Amino acid sequence: MRSLLQVLCVLSALVATGYSLSCTVCESSSGTSCTGLSINCTDAHVCMSSYTVLTAGGIETKIFTRNCEPQTRCGINGSITLPTYKSQMGSSCCTTDNCTPSIPTLPANNNTKNGVTCRTCISADSDYCYTSDTVECTGDEKMCLLQSTKISGSISRKVAIRGCATESICNIGNQFANGNGLTTEVITKCSNGNIGLYQGFFFPAAALLLMKLLS
Repeated sequence: MRSLLQVLCVLSALVATGYSLSCTVCESSSGTSCTGLSINCTDAHVCMSSYTVLTAGGIETKIFTRNCEPQTRCGINGSITLPTYKSQMGSSCCTTDNCTPSIPTLPANNNTKNGVTCRTCISADSDYCYTSDTVECTGDEKMCLLQSTKISGSISRKVAIRGCATESICNIGNQFANGNGLTTEVITKCSNGNIGLYQGFFFPAAALLLMKLLS
C-alpha cells in the first residue's frame, strides 16, 4: 500500500508541475533522418519530425528536422501551391524521452481542379503582396492563403506568398521561433472564398527555404 501511495504522489506531482520530455534536435537536407543533441522541451511539447519539399523556379529543395513542438502540430499533411512554387510538408510525433517519430508522409500530388480560384503573388522583400493574378487550385487545396515571414536579428528578411493551400496548413496558425541569434515569425491567414480573399493578411522551414532560393 505504501508503494502505491508513493507512486500516486509522484504522478500527482508530475501533473501539477507539468512533465517535460527530452527530444533530439537536428536538421538534414540529404534524407529523412538526422542526429543531434538532446534538449529538454517546454511543457506540453512533444518530439516531432517534419519533412518539407519545396519546389521554386524548377529547383527542388528538401529539409528534414527533429525538434520539440506543440502536440497540435503533430500529424500534419499538407501543401501550398503558386504558379512557380509548391511546398509539401508532413509531420509526425512521439511522446517518450528521446523517442524517434515515424518518417512523415507528404501529400500525394493531385492535379485535378477543384473549382477554387485564389489570388496569387510572391514578394522577396516584403511581408505583404497583392495582385490581380490568380491560380486555379487542385486536389485538397481548397483554401486561399496569404503567408508572411519575417526574420530579424543578425540578418533581416521578409517574404510574402499568396496562393492555394490545404486546410491543414491553414490550421497550423501563426508560428514564432528563436535560435542562432535570429527571430522568425510566420503569419498565416486563409479564406475559403473564390478570389474574394480579403486584401489584408505553414511550416517556417518552407519559408526559410524559399528565402534562400530567392536570395
